[in-house]
Amino acid sequence: MSSPQTPAPAAHTAWIASRRATVTAPQGALALVLTHWSAAGAPPVPESVAREGHPDAALLTRLHREDIDSGEPQEGYRIWRQDSPANLAFEGIEYYDYDPSWVLPGRFELVDEERVVPFEHIRDDGATRALPVSGDLVFERDGQEFRLAAFDTAYGGSAKLQLVFGDTTNGAESYGAGRFLFLDRPASERPLVPGDVVDLEIDFNRAIVPPCGFSSQMNCPLPPPQNRLPFPVRAGEKRVRFAGDFHP
Repeated sequence: MSSPQTPAPAAHTAWIASRRATVTAPQGALALVLTHWSAAGAPPVPESVAREGHPDAALLTRLHREDIDSGEPQEGYRIWRQDSPANLAFEGIEYYDYDPSWVLPGRFELVDEERVVPFEHIRDDGATRALPVSGDLVFERDGQEFRLAAFDTAYGGSAKLQLVFGDTTNGAESYGAGRFLFLDRPASERPLVPGDVVDLEIDFNRAIVPPCGFSSQMNCPLPPPQNRLPFPVRAGEKRVRFAGDFHP
């Protein structure tokens, strides 16, 4: 006999609503129709040229990065449209039922403020980009300890730890390229130094489909080998549902 489903807390229900609002926003992932990068060292594309073929309501944002081969500055831009094919075909995000057993006690271990780890990205044809991974998220599941690399980022206007992880549901039940999980970077009465350990909660019910699941113009990091879990994580977002045969 199966156990009754645990009702989702009100905060989780509100989070699901906020996720829909985020991905459907004017600069939500569904609205992204173009990401363009100029050649390394080339000047930015003029706005008038970048906007050609797009309505006045389209948004243009600028990007900057180092070229993956030469390390030279590289200028880019994005075009966002509320009438994008993905927005028009979007029906919703599929979720696993809320499961309190996936709210896990864990810890953040600061390894080195300057440590970087190479992450392969979905649109880089197998090349890697170094991302700042200052520490590890450590937790136990079924009596076994797991240690995953989490990199520092800003999300929603605050400092976060971003976990890019895979599990055995990918491609069968959940998004094939893995999922993301954002956690508040642990606060401390003093600056953390390598070797420090801070307890935190890891709620896999907040796992999300990465932006590349909503738009093919996103370039998402893929889970590194140490972040691929050997079991199913049936919590959080599964995949994006589009009408008909549309896929980003």
